[in-house]
Amino acid sequence: MVFKRLLGSLGVGGPAVDTVLDPGAAAPGGTLSGQVHLTGGGGDFTIEYVALELVARVEAELDDGESEGTVAFERFIVGGNFRLAEGERRSVPFSVTLPWETPITELYGQGLGIALGVRTELGVAGAKDKGDLDPVAVRPLPAQEAVLEALGQLGFGFESADLELGHIGGTGQQLPFYQEIELTPAPQYAHQVNEIEVTFLAGPAGLDVVLEADKRGGMCSEGHDALTRFTVGHHGVERVDWNAEVDGWIRRLVENHGHHATPASHDHVAHGGGPYEEGHGHRSGPGMGTAVAAGAGGLAVGVVGGMAAAEVVDEVGDFFEGEDEDDEGHEGDEG
Repeated sequence: MVFKRLLGSLGVGGPAVDTVLDPGAAAPGGTLSGQVHLTGGGGDFTIEYVALELVARVEAELDDGESEGTVAFERFIVGGNFRLAEGERRSVPFSVTLPWETPITELYGQGLGIALGVRTELGVAGAKDKGDLDPVAVRPLPAQEAVLEALGQLGFGFESADLELGHIGGTGQQLPFYQEIELTPAPQYAHQVNEIEVTFLAGPAGLDVVLEADKRGGMCSEGHDALTRFTVGHHGVERVDWNAEVDGWIRRLVENHGHHATPASHDHVAHGGGPYEEGHGHRSGPGMGTAVAAGAGGLAVGVVGGMAAAEVVDEVGDFFEGEDEDDEGHEGDEG
């Protein structure tokens, strides 16, 4: 994707920015690369720095309900300290490493409704200006894909995915938010749970898989949430019988036999762990009925009830358009 920006803080004739990401989806802990193309304006400018900022649309649970906004969770300086002459064209190549906990935005090429982007910022003559957002595609790690594939093979279906502000207690979570992938129960568990939520917390050595079940109530008991956590490595994924492994996890979860002595607990933090810019009327989550279903070739992302996957893309597109409008309304803002 490409975006161009005339720096409003510098007025007419300022440098133009054209950032191009290399094609293909990146992976958590992997490389995001591309080039920032600069075109000099009506005069000479000193470019003090060229920065890239990773941002995401994140939901927060507040005392008076839910809110949605933008969280910047990583920043890279990819160039700077040079003079950009009038009309000069210059390219700044970059190759940066994504955080291991970067949320996945697609599965088998199908978007999950997660709004994740990179924003270019220039520091020019003591001022700064944040450019437009460029969507970033992130594919799952092999272990993440194996777990999701197994869930699909077991009959679980994709319902929605979102990012929640806060931390999951008992984990080594690094980012100020976590991703929840909500699944409809497989037929064999439908009488026990209403929904399963999956969260991946990846790191260099492996990943934690946090599972939460919305359990149904019985004749003499009320429904409640059950939560547990399992750890898997990045290596040897192909040697694991993931259907059996994941089915064992689900059985322990619904029977309240956690893998760890102290199950993880959600610690929702309204504004902790990082900057949170409240949203501008965007509605939360895709909720489009997009499904992940088990097929002959494994887990496939499809369409349910005639709801086109393009609607999920539109939902994400609305977020980026809204952020662009907000930037235009705050050009040259130092805060």
